Parts: sequence; structure tokens; C-alpha cells
Amino acid sequence: MMTFLKQRFAKPSKNAYAVVTGAGSGIGRSFALELAKRGGAVVCADVNLEAAQETVALLEAQGAKGFAVHCDVGEAEQVKKLAEESEALLGHPVTMVINNAGVGLGGKFDELSLDDWKWCMHVNLWGVIHGCHYFVPGFKKQGRGAIINVASAASYTAAPEMSAYNVTKAGVRALSETLFSELARDNIRVNVLCPTLVPTNIIKNGRIPGRYSKLADHALMNYAMTTSDDVAKLTLNRLDKGELYTTPQVDAKLFWMMKRASPNFYAKFLGFSYRFVSNKGA
Repeated sequence: MMTFLKQRFAKPSKNAYAVVTGAGSGIGRSFALELAKRGGAVVCADVNLEAAQETVALLEAQGAKGFAVHCDVGEAEQVKKLAEESEALLGHPVTMVINNAGVGLGGKFDELSLDDWKWCMHVNLWGVIHGCHYFVPGFKKQGRGAIINVASAASYTAAPEMSAYNVTKAGVRALSETLFSELARDNIRVNVLCPTLVPTNIIKNGRIPGRYSKLADHALMNYAMTTSDDVAKLTLNRLDKGELYTTPQVDAKLFWMMKRASPNFYAKFLGFSYRFVSNKGA
């Protein structure tokens, strides 16, 4: 009984045995470093192995255990292998997975190719599905676990010229909401992160039309209301409290409230704003 109560009320971010995807930079790297500060050991997975190794070096510099693994999260077999190898690397069953790997994609709907859609869904949506699919059985087996899925405020703001990105992030949010209630009885906590602008490499590594890429990257790096380190801390703290949503910035919260209060008005307002900006730029 005492063991059950300890597991039920323990803070999953403390002394975690974690796997973080997209850990080579940005929010993923910040999650890895913050978990290390909380006594955790981290498997840093990334499609860019060299970047993951750089994160591991930072972990080791602060006396923590880290392991770099190459993984394309859109490939099911690679995520399955990641789940199997992580327990061996950590010397302990995985207690937390952070499905962070993601790519950026923008452009008018009729200008996007189906290959663009498949590329975006391959990482942003299937990557999260694979991460949950291959780690949840282990969590159930040990009677505890934690999942953080990195979505975006785009999952509910539905801004124009971001259709594919919006769809993938909305899927991540819906999956997280479903798992939050479905896995509660198994003592598995779920949190979905929905930020707006956070300084990361998602624009540089994404597929953003030339007319927007420089502007978007400039805004991301210079006008973000928070840092990736602050986002990681807040998200882990909210996970520990059993909260489902993390919306770290004021604008993310404002959009969320507007959309929930009056979805129809919000959509019309967004359309009017888009037409106004488009006409002004024409």
C-alpha cells in the first residue's frame, strides 16, 4: 500500500529515466538539461546524431548520465528499437518519454505538395504516435510513467498558411487529451505543451516559403516571450502537478481563451485579419 501511494503521488520529473526525442537542440535539449538537474538520466534521441552527442556532453559536464541515439521518429522500427535500447542504456526501465521532435512547414494550402504533407505528418504526428505506442506498454507494466507531447498553440489557433503544421499539432493535442484520461488509471501522467514563439531551429530546419522564412526566424529569435529553458521547467512542473495543458506564454493563453469562448467569432476575426494583411502586402 505504501509503495502504491508513493508511486501515485511521486513527482515524475524527479530522478527520471527519460527518453527525449529531438534532443539535439531547442526545447528538446532544454528538457534533457532540466531533467538532469532534477537527478535524471536521459537518452537523447535525434535524427542528427552529432547534435544529440553535443547535448550529452552538456549533461555529462554537469555530472549527469546521458546517451546519444540516432532516431528518425517517423520510422516505427527505429522508435521500437529506441524503446528497447533505452532501457539497456539507462540500466532501468524508462519512466518518462518526451515526444519533442518536430518540423516546421508553412505555405498556402494549394501551394503545398502531398509530399510536404507526408513529410510534416511523418515527424510531427507519426513521431508522437510511435513514441506513445512503444513506451506506454512498459509504463503499464511497471505501474507508472509519464508522457510529455510537444504540440503547439498552432493546434488551436489554426492560423492561415500553416494548414499541414496546424493539422499535425492538433492531432498531437487530441492524442494527448485522450491518453490523459485513458491512462490515468494506470498511473501514467500526460502533459501536452502548446507554446507560441520559442527560440529554436524549427524555422531553419523546416520548409517555410522564402517570403516568410527570414521574417519568421527573426520573430522566433528576437520576439519570443520566453526561452526554451523556461518552457522545459514549467512543463515538467505542470506534469508533476498532474496538469494536462502547458501554455507557457500570455499570447498562447489569450488565443486559447478567445477560441474557447467564441469559436465562430474567432474564426471570422482570423479570416478578416488575414484578408487585411494580405491586401496590405499586395
